[in-house]
Amino acid sequence: MKYLITGGAGFIGSHLADHLLEQGHSVHVIDNLSTGSYENIKSVAKHEQFGYTIGNVLDYHTLESHVEECDQVYHLAAAVGVKLIMERPVETILTNVKGTENVLQLANYHKKKVLVASTSEVYGKSMDLNGSVSSLKETDDWTLGPTTKRRWAYACSKAIDEFLAMAYHDEKKLPLVVARFFNTVGPRQSDRYGMVIPSFVKRALMDEPIVVYGDGEQTRCFTYVKDAVRAVTALMENPDSEGEIFNIGGEEEISMNELAERVIKLTGSKSRITHLPYDQAFGEGFEDMLRRTPNVEKLRAHIDYSPDYSINDILQTVIAYYRGNKAAVA
Repeated sequence: MKYLITGGAGFIGSHLADHLLEQGHSVHVIDNLSTGSYENIKSVAKHEQFGYTIGNVLDYHTLESHVEECDQVYHLAAAVGVKLIMERPVETILTNVKGTENVLQLANYHKKKVLVASTSEVYGKSMDLNGSVSSLKETDDWTLGPTTKRRWAYACSKAIDEFLAMAYHDEKKLPLVVARFFNTVGPRQSDRYGMVIPSFVKRALMDEPIVVYGDGEQTRCFTYVKDAVRAVTALMENPDSEGEIFNIGGEEEISMNELAERVIKLTGSKSRITHLPYDQAFGEGFEDMLRRTPNVEKLRAHIDYSPDYSINDILQTVIAYYRGNKAAVA
């Protein structure tokens, strides 16, 4: 088959491209390189079944020519990362909403199946450290802060993406799948926009202080990128998954303090852990989720999903990547 990956020079997109090429498929990537990088696809750039276009999903005509030629679309292009959201909110909203609208409109016109990438951010503040909710299900309510808090613009924009996707499925019968990614990590992920594991690892390898925001007791579950790629490709191959939303994540919960401690131990670093108030890092009134744990029962029921990589496995892989890539550490 021939696949189009929007945002395919990004972290997840480049790993997805690798996987599809390994399966014998053809892949074309469109990416404006705003958060992605040519380095991510350099190893496959000369592959006879790979092509790429430096372009933007907001450019309707460029996008259309590639949608028309493919069999299926993986729509991963988005403005991502807390720092980017705080610094460039207009770009975040327009890219996420208008870009997805373009992809869905064209996919519907040309009758192409689509995977729409969403995020665990849509759950907002639905969990806390001492609450009764043990994990987040796809049907759970979501709780966001006020519109005056720029932090929630990304969550709202991706929620609109989901509403649009489901509307196209229900009204237009467009075959699609929505995937909510939970803290996907691995080699090639940049710390440029606040991604926590690359940031911790890079600082540890340079013996610099590891900066933890807030009190560090907030917890997350991390997903290795190859587990995430395996999950979404299996969902796209499963007709029973069409018109459904799925959490894509790991279930091993860890606090940011413990994560920093593990990074220091695994790297043998001399780094110290320091704490920085949210207001100093992101501006006054910044809000964060204290806890975010996915329920993946629905995913398991559809594709028999089980992550292959533990948190320690993930950390060791990222550490090895940065140790072998001195330019990425500098």
